[in-house]
Amino acid sequence: MKRRFYYADFKKTTAFIFALLSMTTMNGMCTNAGGEKGIFTDETVEFYNYWKERYVVQDTYLTDEKQYYVWYSDEEYSDNNAGIEVTVSEAHGYGMLISASMAEYDVNAKDIFDGMYRYYRSHLSEIGPNLMAWQQQDNGTAIVNVSGADSATDGDMDIAYSLLIADSVWGSDEEIDYKQSAIDIINDIMKYEVNKTDWVLQLGDWAYWSDEGDVNYSATRASDFMMQYMPVFAEVTGDDRWLNVYDSTYRIINSIVDEYNTGILPDFIVKDSETGKFIPSPPNFLESDYDGYYYYNSCRTPWRIGMDYLINKNSDAKKFSDTITSFISKATNGDPSEIKAGYKLDGTPIEDYDDLCFTAPFMIAAACGDNTEWHDDVRDTVLSYGEDVYFGDTIKMLCLMIDDGGWIVPENQEESIIGDVNVDGEFSIADVVSMQKYILGIESPDNIKAGDINGDESTDVFDLCIMKKMIIS
Repeated sequence: MKRRFYYADFKKTTAFIFALLSMTTMNGMCTNAGGEKGIFTDETVEFYNYWKERYVVQDTYLTDEKQYYVWYSDEEYSDNNAGIEVTVSEAHGYGMLISASMAEYDVNAKDIFDGMYRYYRSHLSEIGPNLMAWQQQDNGTAIVNVSGADSATDGDMDIAYSLLIADSVWGSDEEIDYKQSAIDIINDIMKYEVNKTDWVLQLGDWAYWSDEGDVNYSATRASDFMMQYMPVFAEVTGDDRWLNVYDSTYRIINSIVDEYNTGILPDFIVKDSETGKFIPSPPNFLESDYDGYYYYNSCRTPWRIGMDYLINKNSDAKKFSDTITSFISKATNGDPSEIKAGYKLDGTPIEDYDDLCFTAPFMIAAACGDNTEWHDDVRDTVLSYGEDVYFGDTIKMLCLMIDDGGWIVPENQEESIIGDVNVDGEFSIADVVSMQKYILGIESPDNIKAGDINGDESTDVFDLCIMKKMIIS
C-alpha cells in the first residue's frame, strides 16, 4: 500500500507547492489514519490473533468451497436444538473489516476475507439483491438464513467498506472484483435503506416498503451513523446523495447534543409527526425498554462518529466527541472502569455494571481531544479488561486498530494524483505536454482540475511552470 496525496491538501498554501518540487512520483492505492502501513501495535496484533482464533469459524457443512463467518452466539448446535443462531450481518461486517485491515500481519487474511465474501454472497436478503440477510442459524445440516430474510443497515455498510479496503490492499483483478461488489452494495443501501425525504439511514431494507407517514420510514439507529464512510461512498459511486445523508445525519446528531449537552445518543431515533423533529424513540420501539436511551446499540457512537474527526477533521464530529468525552470523564471521576453499561440522555446511569462494548468506544472519542491522560487510562482499561464475549471483544479489536492509526481510507486514484491531467494513473511528462496543449487551446485533458497546482481555482501557465519544475526535480 502506498500513501495517497490528496488534491485538496496541496491547495492550502504556497509552501505545499514548493514541497512538491522534490517529489518524483504521486500515485498510490490508499491511505490510513496514521499515514503509514504496518502501524498496529504489538498489543493489537496479539489481540487480533486471539480474536481470530476464538471467533472466526469455517462453515464445515460445505465441501466444495471455503466460507467463514464470525461466531457471535457462544452456542453450538446439538441434537436437542431446532436451530441455533450463529451469526448476524453486523458480526460479518466486523469480520470483513478486521481481516482486510490485518493483511500486513496475517498471511491467511485474504483467504479468510474471500471466504467471508463467499459466505455473504450465499446469505443475501430477499429484498435488496446485494444486501446481506441479517441473521443465520445452524440447523444441524447447514447454515441458513432465518425465515423472512431481510437486511440490517450497519452490516451492509461495513461489508461495503470492507470491500473497498480489500480493493486497496489486494486489487480487484483476480477472482473477486472487490470494488464493483462494494459499489453494488452501496447502491443498494442508497436504494433500499435510505429515507429519501429526510435523507437519513433507515433500519434495514425491510423499511423500504414503509409508507412515508409510517414511523419505520423515518426511524433511524444512531449506531448506523458511520459518518466517515459516507464521503467515501459518494466518491467511489459518484452519487452525491450520500453527502445529503452525511449533512442530514449531522443535523440530527447536533440537535441531540445541543439539547442534552452530554453527547449521549439514543439507540433509536424517530421523527415526531407534529414537529418534524428527530427525537429519542419511545420504550420498546424495536428491542427493549431502553430503546430511547444510550444502550447496546448506541454504545458504539463514540467510535463511529469520532472516526470522522480523526480522519476527516469534521468539526461536528469534534463537537460530539468533546462533549461526550467531557461528560463521561466527569461522570466517572476520571476512572474508566466506572463507565456504566447504559445511560439516559441526561447522563443518569441505567445500569450499575460496566461492559467492554461501552468502554472501548470512548477511547476513540478521547483520541479526538487533548485529554491524553483520560485517553491513555481508557486504553489501559480496555487492554486489561480480560476475556469477554463476541460483542465486546470485536468492538475492542476495531477500536484498537483505529486508535493505533491504522484505519485504511480508500480513495479514487483518478481524483487523487496531483498533475495527472490525462488520467493515466501517474504524473509524468505526458501530463505536462497535455497541459501545454490545453494552455495553447489545442486540446482539453480529461481531468484539468488536477492541473490547478497552485490552488487559485484556475488552470493556467503558472500551474504549467510548477508542473515543469516538478518533472525536473
